[in-house]
Amino acid sequence: MVTTVAPITSIVASVAGDRAKITGLVPEGTNSHTFDPPPSAAAVLSEADLVFINGLKLEEPTKDLAVANMAEGATLVEIGTQVLPESEYIYDFSFPREDGKPNPHLWTDPTWAIQYAAVARDVLSKADPDGENFYQSNYEAFEAQATELSDALRADQDSIPAGNKELLTYHDAYAYFAETYGWEVIGAIQPENFQDPTPREVAALIDQVRAENVPVIFGSEVFPSAVLEEVGRATGARYEDTLRDDDLPGEPGDAEHSWMGLMRYDYVTMINGLGGKATRLAALDTTPLVRNDATYPQ
Repeated sequence: MVTTVAPITSIVASVAGDRAKITGLVPEGTNSHTFDPPPSAAAVLSEADLVFINGLKLEEPTKDLAVANMAEGATLVEIGTQVLPESEYIYDFSFPREDGKPNPHLWTDPTWAIQYAAVARDVLSKADPDGENFYQSNYEAFEAQATELSDALRADQDSIPAGNKELLTYHDAYAYFAETYGWEVIGAIQPENFQDPTPREVAALIDQVRAENVPVIFGSEVFPSAVLEEVGRATGARYEDTLRDDDLPGEPGDAEHSWMGLMRYDYVTMINGLGGKATRLAALDTTPLVRNDATYPQ
């Protein structure tokens, strides 16, 4: 099996366990929207029985390479496209409707991540019927752990002072999360062309942060942003530059190097940064319940 970004690799591996050899293609810390797979990826894709991508137009160069090189009988699965009805597509700051590319970041919302795991279970069971019970058991374990994460998130976010559940981020990766859990994404620095915003756009963000008294603005540890630093200096808001979209914490093999570890880290960072206390989240054991031997390129 071949997967793309690390969160999808982790979710699929949580269901597949040791009944599949899983190779991720997109290196952690890479901009997955602009990632162009090297020619060597064609050989990896040609050997795959299953290829899991997020879809929703996140990894179009990888999808094209897969279609051109997959063996006869191999299956390409666009998980996000499969689970998200078009009527629920979100278009926003980084993903305007006129460009035709919806926000693809479903995995930052545990309720959608559970649906990703369900797709993996169904696809794997069809491809490997002898493992159906194994995949179902692994799916149930993932569902239980993701639900525990969701419950802890809902409890801890109540500690955030009223009016502070607002996100100004570098990259707009939390739109579906915000819709499910009652947050507001008030802006994203990175526009649709992935270049820095114009001075006029920066000035408008500064005015918005001041008007809404935003205490923290959230950057990405993968993409340092001089613009967010400027907004922070101009407004007095603290600049937190460690959020992760698809770069799992730690190193492959570490307990935290998983979708669970990624999302727990981000939720704790956001809640604590906005004046709450993420005590239940901090106490969670995020160790994967299924052994994960997938290859995560760094």
